[in-house]
Amino acid sequence: VQLQASGGGLVQAGGSLRLSCSASGLPFSTYSMGWFRQAPGKERAFVAAINWSGSSTSYAIFAKGRFTISRDNAKNTVYLQMNSLKPEDTAIYYCAASRFSGSTDSAPDLYSYWGQGTQVTVSS
Repeated sequence: VQLQASGGGLVQAGGSLRLSCSASGLPFSTYSMGWFRQAPGKERAFVAAINWSGSSTSYAIFAKGRFTISRDNAKNTVYLQMNSLKPEDTAIYYCAASRFSGSTDSAPDLYSYWGQGTQVTVSS
């Protein structure tokens, strides 16, 4: 199983980025997917999750209204659109896959597979 995250970079505050996570080696359309982030010196934190079909999503409080998670099962890819970025959004962003296909849970322990992460840096 491989999860390849991409799309990170350096952006000014107020800007936008779209992260992508391409999955291989697993039946993607039967997995729920999540995004997490880890800032320097902090624990990994839940950002957003989406169920297998895309019909259900959940967001961390800080992500609501600014971030949108979506998926394209035909492309085995999950996305995270991030708008109105703030310096405090600076972190490594990880995608993860959960066998609990209907879940949009925030608990990292429910996710079986993790990508390598992509760095997002927001300058003030």
